[in-house]
Amino acid sequence: MSLPADQQDQDAGLLRLYQSTMGIPPTGRLDNRTAGLLSTPRCGVPDLPNVASRYAYFDGQPRWAPRGRRFTLTYAIIPPPATPDDRLPHPSAVRAAFRRAFARWARVIPVRFVELATTAGSEFSYNTADVKVGFFSGDHGDGEPFDGPLGVLAHAFSPPSGQLHLDAAERWTVHLDDQEDSSAVDLESVATHEIGHVLGLAHSSAPDAVMYPSLKPGTRKVELTADDVRGVQALYGSNPRFSLSSLSEPDTSSSEASASPANLLLLLTMIHAMLASCLVDSLSLNLLD
Repeated sequence: MSLPADQQDQDAGLLRLYQSTMGIPPTGRLDNRTAGLLSTPRCGVPDLPNVASRYAYFDGQPRWAPRGRRFTLTYAIIPPPATPDDRLPHPSAVRAAFRRAFARWARVIPVRFVELATTAGSEFSYNTADVKVGFFSGDHGDGEPFDGPLGVLAHAFSPPSGQLHLDAAERWTVHLDDQEDSSAVDLESVATHEIGHVLGLAHSSAPDAVMYPSLKPGTRKVELTADDVRGVQALYGSNPRFSLSSLSEPDTSSSEASASPANLLLLLTMIHAMLASCLVDSLSLNLLD
C-alpha cells in the first residue's frame, strides 16, 4: 500500500525541513542518517528551523542582562532522589558536574555563577535561585512531561525562567569511562547543553556544537565550540579574559539564523513527532539502504 503522490510530496518536504534544521543533507528521504537522528535521545526544547549551520536564539532573543554588562546568576540543585539501582549519581557528584558545566559558560561571557546550598527539605534557597535545577519523572507540572529512559533527556526554559529539569528515569553518570551500561547518559554533557538554553541559546544545527539537540548514550560532549561561543557572546559580550583563538575546534559558523516566530517552534515539534512515527510506519516512507 502506498500513499497518494501529494501526501508523499508533503512528507518529503517535511523531511527536508527537518534535515536542514539538523544540519544534514536535505534529501527528503528517510535515509539511515535521518532515521538515526530521529531515534537518538535528545533535549526536549523544540527546534527552530535553522538552515545556516549555526547557533540560534529563542523568539525575541531573551537574556538576563544587556550585552557587555557583568552580572551574577545564582543556582540551586534539588538533590536527586535515591534509587534502589543507583541510577542517579550521588548529590555531591551532581553538584560537581554542574559546577564544571557552569564554569565553561562563565569562561566565555561576563557572568558569575553562585551556588546556593540546598538540603533535603530546604525550599528557600531553591525557590529564590535564578537557575533552578532538579530531577523529575513523568508529568512534573511544567507542561513538558518526561517520557522515560532514552527519549527526552532534559529540558530548560529561556530567560528569565531559569528552570532546568532532567529526567530522573535516565541512567545518569559522571564517570562515563567506568560505565558498563550502554544506556548511560553523561550528566555533565547534558548539563552544559541545558545551561545554554537557560542563558538564551536555542538549538544549533552544527552537529559538533554543544547546543546541537541530540546526544547518543555513551557520548561525552562538554567542550564549547566556536559556534556555541559566538552565539552566547552575541547575547552577552565576551569575558575579557577569554580569547576565541584559544578554542581548538574549527569555527563552523556561517550566516546567522534569525529567530523564528513561536508558531514555527510548534511546527518543528510537530514535524519531529510525525517523522518519529515514520520509523514504525513504513506506509509513509521507505527506509533506504
